[in-house]
Amino acid sequence: MPRTAKSQTTSALDQIRKIAGPALAKVRSEIHAKEGALRRLKEEESKLVALVAQGGVSTSNGAPRPSSASNTRINWGSVLAKLPRQFKAADIRSVRVVKDKRSSELFAAITRWMEAGTVKRKDRGRYERVK
Repeated sequence: MPRTAKSQTTSALDQIRKIAGPALAKVRSEIHAKEGALRRLKEEESKLVALVAQGGVSTSNGAPRPSSASNTRINWGSVLAKLPRQFKAADIRSVRVVKDKRSSELFAAITRWMEAGTVKRKDRGRYERVK
């Protein structure tokens, strides 16, 4: 009795499944092994970070790390609220949280304030809060 197209398709599919099954199992076991190795490396890294933080040694090129306060996000709206109605760019440095920021960051904030409509430019270097 001759084979039909359906039985040929089924047998080809069965052959692929027979090959793919063990390959899939092998890939899964490799993934599991790599995840375990990654987990161990992360634990080792966290131990080393804790050790470095305890000793006060920097993790970079020897320069001291900035304090955690400088790594936090700045609420520029509250900075604007602390400024006088008319201010210069230099007046922004009087606000404690931004005293060590680069001038480019300060001018970027002023630009955002102007685009938001909360600040108007009066003169060169002079600005005014709208509300």
